[in-house]
Amino acid sequence: MTGTRTPAALVLEDGRVFRGAAYGARGRTLGEVVFCTGMTGYQETLTDPSYHRQIVVQTAPQIGNTGWNDEDDESARIWVSGYVLRDPARTPSNWRSTGSLDDALAGQGVVGVSEVDTRALTRHIREHGAMRAGVFSGDALGDTGDMVREVLASPPMKGADLAGEVTTARPYVVPAAGEPRFRVAALDLGIKSNTPRELSRRGIDLHVLPAGSDIEDVLAVEPDGVFLSNGPGDPETQEQAIELTKAVLGRQIPLFGICFGNQILGRALGLGTYKMRYGHRGINIPVLDAETGRVAITAQNHGFALEGEPGSRFSSPFGSARVSHYCANDGTVEGIRCDDVPAFSVQYHPEAAAGPHDAAPLFDRFVTLMEKSK
Repeated sequence: MTGTRTPAALVLEDGRVFRGAAYGARGRTLGEVVFCTGMTGYQETLTDPSYHRQIVVQTAPQIGNTGWNDEDDESARIWVSGYVLRDPARTPSNWRSTGSLDDALAGQGVVGVSEVDTRALTRHIREHGAMRAGVFSGDALGDTGDMVREVLASPPMKGADLAGEVTTARPYVVPAAGEPRFRVAALDLGIKSNTPRELSRRGIDLHVLPAGSDIEDVLAVEPDGVFLSNGPGDPETQEQAIELTKAVLGRQIPLFGICFGNQILGRALGLGTYKMRYGHRGINIPVLDAETGRVAITAQNHGFALEGEPGSRFSSPFGSARVSHYCANDGTVEGIRCDDVPAFSVQYHPEAAAGPHDAAPLFDRFVTLMEKSK
C-alpha cells in the first residue's frame, strides 16, 4: 500500500459499521458480506466465480504477503464485489509475485477496506447471518444513514439468478492431456480453471458449455459423461440447468456435480434447497462419508444447501438415492448418490485450488462411472 491513508467503511444492512482504510479501488460497492476461513489461497478465492456479488471477509489476519501472480487465477477476472481484511502486507514477498494484491484489486475496480477488526466482524456474521452490505471509501463515504439505505436498496442473495452472468459466452474445448479416453460435456455455471485441468489429466476431452445449454446441446457433444460445475446464486432459480439434469438422468448418461452442481442434481431428484445462515467458505471444512465414516478436509464456497439427513435414503423420479456425505461441523448435506442411475455429486470442491487434495479421487470415481457405463 502506498500513499495517504484514505478512510473507508463496511456498512451492514442491520446498521453495524466497521471502519478502516481504503484498500484496492476507491468508491462504493454492494453485495452480500460473507467470511472465508482459508489461511492461504486468497488469489484463487478472489477469482472464483462462485463469489460473484459477495463481499468477502478474510478471517486470516495477514493477507497479501505473497502478492499477485500470473498463474493462480481461477478465471479471467476477480469476481468478488468487495474485499475486507485486517492487516494487508506492505510489500509482497514471493518468487512468483508479479505485483501486489492492492494493485490487482485497484486495477480491476474492486473496492476494499483494510484495518478492520475481522474477528469481531466474523463473530457478528456468525450470530446474525450473512447479509447485504456495502464498502464505501473516498468520495463515496458519507452519512451512515444514507449508506445503510443504499445497502437496503440492493438485491438479496435469496432468489438471485447469477450463473448466466459468470458462464462462458460460447462453447470451448479443453483437450485431454495425452491419449483421449472420454468425452465430457461440462455445464459452466461458474467453473474454476483447475477443474478442466483435473479432468484433462485423466484423459478427458472437456467440452465446456454455456449455462443456458439444453439437452440437444449436450447430446451434440456425444458425451460419455456430463459434469455440473460450481457457481453463484440461488439454485432455485436454475430451472434450465435442473431440466437439463433431468434429461441427462433420463438417458442414463454418467453425471458428476460439485458445489452448485450438487444443488442442481438434488433439485432434479426432488430435494429442496435453503439459504444457510452464514454458509461454508474456506479450505479446511471436514466432511464425513456416511457409508465408510472416513473424513475428508475440503474446500468449500456455498451459501445454499440441500435438505436432507446424513445417510438417509430417499425416492426420486429416477429411483432410489441417498445422502452420501455430510459436514462434520453441523450435519449439512455434502453429497448425494443415485442407486439406479449413474449419478453422484458433492457440495465441496475436489479441484481444490488452493488445496486441500483429500477429495481429488472423486474425479477418478467419475472416470470409473464412465468406464462401467461404456
